[in-house]
Amino acid sequence: MKNNNKENTFETNGITLVIGGTGKTGRRIVAGLKEKDLPVRIGSRSASPAFDWNNEASWDVCLEDVESAYITYTPDLAVPGATDSIQSFVDKAKQHGVKRLVLLSGRGEEEAQACEKIVQESGLEWTIVRASWFNQNFSEGAFVEMILSGQITLPAGSTLEPFVDVDDIAEVALAALTESGHAGEVYEVTGPRLMSFDDIASDLSNATGRSIEYVQIPHEAFVGHIEASGAPEDVVWIMDYLFSTVLDGRNSYVTDGVERALGRAPKDFSDYAQDIVKTGVWEVEAN
Repeated sequence: MKNNNKENTFETNGITLVIGGTGKTGRRIVAGLKEKDLPVRIGSRSASPAFDWNNEASWDVCLEDVESAYITYTPDLAVPGATDSIQSFVDKAKQHGVKRLVLLSGRGEEEAQACEKIVQESGLEWTIVRASWFNQNFSEGAFVEMILSGQITLPAGSTLEPFVDVDDIAEVALAALTESGHAGEVYEVTGPRLMSFDDIASDLSNATGRSIEYVQIPHEAFVGHIEASGAPEDVVWIMDYLFSTVLDGRNSYVTDGVERALGRAPKDFSDYAQDIVKTGVWEVEAN
């Protein structure tokens, strides 16, 4: 259940800056803040004012009158230089009078935990939301085409992973940004069960009514395919890192982060799949 042991009387009236406000978790948080009639500023390169992690000069105007900030780092907190960027952002946030930080971090990533420490030692109210593989990678991310083709071709082996729903991640972050009782918490969030990619394929087959299979491919071939597709260098790096390092069984356990934060169980992958089928994202055009 939700942990309310901490003394926290936070009432948000100022602006919440949502970095990555057009991304998977960010746009859901933006929508949640708007539903609560709370002022929100989208932090992205396409927004006005624009926020760009590679242009520190753009941060000051984005932080004006900001009370809370949701921090996502692109492409991942594991990339070299991320700690420097997070430290610089935290310093600027303090200068601008920001009171609360919520960081989206990565499970099992030593480099991400180094970024967590920077936020935790900021002197500001903080909450860490630690997640890994998202359900929505199959409907909003890099794996959509694989589902349409009927073959999930990845170098994942039989490793078990508790895939987590982005809606759950966003709801936890939204609670941390707007409610009391979440300061000083590290919410490691997962789905309710461990799944292999064969299990994923089975659930997707059941939901779509089509045969979808998982096909194991060599890691080198996978990375080579990404490079050949013309993907940016940082995308190639992070995909290589995720499949060679993080997906090694280190995260093969279920946690209670969603239940502690929200007082309910996390969403199961099969329920996610049934919901996504209704949107038509996985519909295959007839020849």
